[in-house]
Amino acid sequence: MDGLTTLATAVNTLSLFAEPTRLRLMALLAHEELTVAELVSITEMAQSSVSTHLAKLRDAGLLRDRKAGASTLYALKDGNMPAEARRVWSLVQTDVKDALLEADRERAADVVKARESNLAWPDAAAGRMERHYSPGRTWESTARGLFGLMRLGDVIDVGAGDGTIAELLAPRAKSVTCIDRNAKMVEAARARLEGAKNVAVHLGDAQNLPFDDASFDQAAVFNVLTQVASPARVLGEIARVLRPGGTAAIITLGAHEHTDVSASYGDVQAGFTVREVRRMAQKARLAVDSCDVACREKRPPHFEVVTAFAHKNREP
Repeated sequence: MDGLTTLATAVNTLSLFAEPTRLRLMALLAHEELTVAELVSITEMAQSSVSTHLAKLRDAGLLRDRKAGASTLYALKDGNMPAEARRVWSLVQTDVKDALLEADRERAADVVKARESNLAWPDAAAGRMERHYSPGRTWESTARGLFGLMRLGDVIDVGAGDGTIAELLAPRAKSVTCIDRNAKMVEAARARLEGAKNVAVHLGDAQNLPFDDASFDQAAVFNVLTQVASPARVLGEIARVLRPGGTAAIITLGAHEHTDVSASYGDVQAGFTVREVRRMAQKARLAVDSCDVACREKRPPHFEVVTAFAHKNREP
């Protein structure tokens, strides 16, 4: 990196390029002028994150912006960026090839085509709405809306963490019982849910639930099976504490080979295939209504999520 005058300049420049999100934005803006909203739609990242990274790039002299009506269009400065940054960017452009960048470019082409055709947002997003951003249309808002349609009985939230899901369930349930083995999570859940009169939070093991048989109508088993030594035993306990006719919703990471990543989140199991989840549930005497790969993450390493819905047969 000839021409860098100080160590601090070199470190600052390399730090700027060390963030993958900023490289994605630069790769897009090297080809097209794009607004924040368009970048959010293309990258499927939060608007706050996109805006923060754009500000860093602009402040470093790598981007230019201009007003276009009510919007601001951003573009790479190309030859006008600082010399040291231009040299690093030249290397990145030449040497970096990635499927995520290719997918970004394809989505960018669709966005620009829609803009040039003066298509309204519904026209541009038709057939792929789940991949497009619009103000207020988030998965969180959708989940909250769907929870509002529920009518639940006595619910057990196994591996409840800090009570985020229980907070959504409580207004629509007769009662919610949370259990988690982590003391700090339990403390956080109690603080979050202290105003909910129909919620109880317990410290305990999902593999040995401290509740009587047939105590609950519904069970939420979200992201628990990969974190226990005996996932089959967890489902056996779920079947035990459910009432006849009770239902269970099970979410778990699909089978994968990226244990170096998942282990850092406390996983001790490398995910499960659809067949494995179905077999464990059936062995626990749960009738499986559906069990499938629900989604595949868009960012590498593209983890898959398996979702199963099951019920406990009514006694004859």
